[in-house]
Amino acid sequence: MQTWPGAAYPLGATWDGSGTNFALFSEVAERVELCLFDEAGIETRVELTEVDGFVWHNYLPSVGPGQRYGYRVTGPYEPRKGHRCNPAKLLLDPYGKAVDGSVRWDPALFAYWLADPGAVNSTDSAPFMPRKRRHQPVLRLG
Repeated sequence: MQTWPGAAYPLGATWDGSGTNFALFSEVAERVELCLFDEAGIETRVELTEVDGFVWHNYLPSVGPGQRYGYRVTGPYEPRKGHRCNPAKLLLDPYGKAVDGSVRWDPALFAYWLADPGAVNSTDSAPFMPRKRRHQPVLRLG
């Protein structure tokens, strides 16, 4: 999939009429993947390669309104410091404007195993997570 550098601002998914800029803030991330989902739920991962001021970003010229997406973040897993990066977990865009679907409760949603909170849960959470949806633009007349 073609990507361009894009911009660090505004945060979230911003469609400009031709494509979409994705920007996510993370001070601790070592890698961020944008996960795009088609109508069948098939996931395509695109690494965000640009970083400015802790904002990971890229522009995807082929992505428009209605695209379902989430993020996977690789980085430190240090709960005592508040860091729970785990690329097996699909994350919603905190700057998103619409959500598609609902949570289906499953142990895969947790970063740790419920029976052993010290053990990392690397089960993929995507099948149980809603996705953000690049909102449809509002048409305003007169």
